[in-house]
Amino acid sequence: MTMPRIAAATPPAPQTMAFGPLSISFDHRVLAPRAWTAAQSRWARELLDDAPPGPVLEICSGVGHIGLLAVHGTERHLVCVDVDPVACDYAVANAVAAGRADLVDVRREELGSFAADDPFPLIIADPPWVRTELVGCFPADPVLAIDGGADGLDLARECVAVIDRCLHPEGAALLQLGSLAQANLLAADLPESLAVAETRPEPGRGLVVRLHRR
Repeated sequence: MTMPRIAAATPPAPQTMAFGPLSISFDHRVLAPRAWTAAQSRWARELLDDAPPGPVLEICSGVGHIGLLAVHGTERHLVCVDVDPVACDYAVANAVAAGRADLVDVRREELGSFAADDPFPLIIADPPWVRTELVGCFPADPVLAIDGGADGLDLARECVAVIDRCLHPEGAALLQLGSLAQANLLAADLPESLAVAETRPEPGRGLVVRLHRR
C-alpha cells in the first residue's frame, strides 16, 4: 500500500525590524530582537576604536543583530556562533542584507566545541539568562533562546569558558546578563585569567558586563 505523502511545513514569513540603521529579519521560531540591546552594540563599537586588529566574535548570536550593528561602518570581520539552525540562517540573511556577506562567517556549533586559531580582540556574548522556573512567563519566546538553567547562568558560564579560550590578551568581552545578582554570582566564579572591568545597565532590561584579561 502506498503511504500518503505528508507535505513539508511552510516556513513562516519573515518579520523585519529596524535595529539602528540595519533591517533585521526573524520569525517566531527565534528570539525576536530587543531594541534595547543596541546599547550593547554601541558599547562594542566604542571598544573597537582601540581594539587590536582582528575579527569580532559573537557567541549565542541569535539572528546576528547585535554583532552586525557593532561592526557596522567598519571593515571588521564578524564570526557568529549559535546552536539554532534557524537563527543561523537568519544571521546569514541579515549579513547579506547589511551588505556584509563577505565579512561575516556564521557557524552552527555548540559552545563547548568552539575553538579558534587566533584570539579575538572583541567577544560579544548574548546567552539566555532566564531561570528555568520562569521560562513559562515568556510564552512568545522559544525556550532554547531564553532558558539559562536553574540560576540562569548555565550558558553564561559556557560563554565565559569560550572567552577564556579565545580572548586576545589586550581584548575585551561584553557579556549580557539579566541582573546585577547574576553578574555578582558569575564574577565570584571567574577563572583567574579574567576579571570584571565594568558593568552597565541596559535601558530596557538586563545589563552588560565587560570582561578583560588580568
